[in-house]
Amino acid sequence: MRNNVNPDGSTGEAGGRDGILYRLDPDRRVTIHRKDLGISNTLAWSPNHRRFYFGDTLANTVWSYDYHPTTGDIAGETPFLQDFSRGLPDGSTVDAEGYLWNCRFFGGCIVRVAPDGRIDRIVEMPVQNITTCTFGGPNLKTLYITTAMAEAPAGDRLAGGLYALESEVPGQPENRFCAFR
Repeated sequence: MRNNVNPDGSTGEAGGRDGILYRLDPDRRVTIHRKDLGISNTLAWSPNHRRFYFGDTLANTVWSYDYHPTTGDIAGETPFLQDFSRGLPDGSTVDAEGYLWNCRFFGGCIVRVAPDGRIDRIVEMPVQNITTCTFGGPNLKTLYITTAMAEAPAGDRLAGGLYALESEVPGQPENRFCAFR
């Protein structure tokens, strides 16, 4: 994505179609899967590692792909969460039941989406710009949520905070990358 933070830390121009989805293989080979993206966001996998989720913030779309866990190949791009009215898609995670939790920048919420694309629930947040989330804690039932001060409304004193939300559904361990040495 285009760097939208100026050297002094102020917000710069976002936009363009500079974003690229790359794949880095264990042998360190890099391939381009998709070009001409606004802001590349959301990299998440289903619990069985057969679905891959990827989004473009500026297109207000998260896509679902068929994923081959042995080869790392992705195919069958399908809109999964598109034109949701609350903000724009930012980071995501997937819980143990296969539901995608997508943070909504400018939207003040996190949306939990079922594997079939149905909106399961909307988690309201006390700030506008929700950036990403991940499950942690001893039983993976704590959803840690980051937020941004950038482009927050004046007086939003909670912006830029880190939040923790207890969930009845656990997350899944994060994926690990194994590179050949």
